[in-house]
Amino acid sequence: MAKRRNEVAMTEDEVAAFLDEQRILNVATNGPTGHPHLVAMWFVMIDGSPTFWTFARSQKVVNIRRDPKITALVESGDSYGELRGVELEGTARSIDAYDQVLDIGTRVAEKYNGPEATSGPAMAFIEKQAHKRIGIAIDVQRTASWDHRKIAGY
Repeated sequence: MAKRRNEVAMTEDEVAAFLDEQRILNVATNGPTGHPHLVAMWFVMIDGSPTFWTFARSQKVVNIRRDPKITALVESGDSYGELRGVELEGTARSIDAYDQVLDIGTRVAEKYNGPEATSGPAMAFIEKQAHKRIGIAIDVQRTASWDHRKIAGY
């Protein structure tokens, strides 16, 4: 089984390209009852770290302040032979400085809605939101990846 796992693993460059092109980061933090708290987030890659912004009072932020361990999953594919994914384990790093939070929000808006998302009134909305939000960057310690398109016969 380990041989098959090695056959489908992505290279570092493939992981980086996959994370750049994908849109949903499923984020798991440790909830107050000990159960995983799992949410889907829009994200951008900043200096090699998956990064998102969220409301400062959200449950995931409360969880991260209590325990910064975090796991994230990005996946795609509709059939077995198309499945691709990257699991990231690491430590969540809070970003509180307004200018950095605004930068994250601007990058997210442009990735998901195009350049018009940061022009005129749209930028005023992002600036207002940045006062209520913080950024979270994942300092990744372990990565697992798979790309079933590498399996012969699929």
